[in-house]
Amino acid sequence: MKKTLLILAIAILSFSCKKNETPEIKEIEIRKKPATISYRIENRKDWLKANTTADAQLDILVAVNRTDKTNFAKMDSILVPSDLKGKIEHYLPFPLTVPYLRAIDKVIFFSYPSQTFAAYEKGQLVYTGPTNMGRKKDPTPTGLFYTNWKAEKTVSTFNDEWDLKWNFNIENKKGVGFHEYALPGYPASHSCLRLQEKDARYLYDWADQWVLADKENVKVKGTPVIVFGTYDFDGKKPWLQLAKDPKALEISPEEIEKETKPFLDKILTEQKNREAYQNNK
Repeated sequence: MKKTLLILAIAILSFSCKKNETPEIKEIEIRKKPATISYRIENRKDWLKANTTADAQLDILVAVNRTDKTNFAKMDSILVPSDLKGKIEHYLPFPLTVPYLRAIDKVIFFSYPSQTFAAYEKGQLVYTGPTNMGRKKDPTPTGLFYTNWKAEKTVSTFNDEWDLKWNFNIENKKGVGFHEYALPGYPASHSCLRLQEKDARYLYDWADQWVLADKENVKVKGTPVIVFGTYDFDGKKPWLQLAKDPKALEISPEEIEKETKPFLDKILTEQKNREAYQNNK
């Protein structure tokens, strides 16, 4: 009997210890970009006459110049990569892997200095592209936000003649959100975050909406969105620096960690809240 009780006690103690152990955090696969790509500035018409571009290559050119296809066709000078055979994430500044983000299910970053955005899942880049953010007169607010409500089509709060497609609000009271709209190749919006249509559609489907408790209170917040950095509105377009220094705009994993760290606890708390809500549905 004593032997049986001893075995039972050991078993209970063993189970208790395992239950209280800190969950093992799996190692994250570190993805790296290929060798540095060089850039040069050329006349758009001359370059297009001398080069045949596939759709994927044109998409890279458009993204590198922080614009869309309609406005790209209006440009005189363009920034041209030496190699157009890579993936679009190889030409934009966000890192492919950020170990610091591995506990975060989903998060979106918007970089004011580089006019680009990036979406991450557990530390891995899943999508990136160009953006045109708020102009000098109406800058996009920076800091931590969450995706709120969304609409396939809505109208601007600044002008009811402006149709906004694939709109996802991130600041309800100020009417700030990301959506499809013209990208002239520089910050030009009235504080919103403009995107190419394909990019706006991706984030529209990928990010989570809020859940309201009632008309005045949020029960569950959406996907975290971090907007960071400043833009020199009186200077030249920052990405033109790439012609002299291909790494001029590179965003390191350490920089992403620095921008995320002040908000990490809030993000993880809201993430647990969403998980609890989904488990109880």
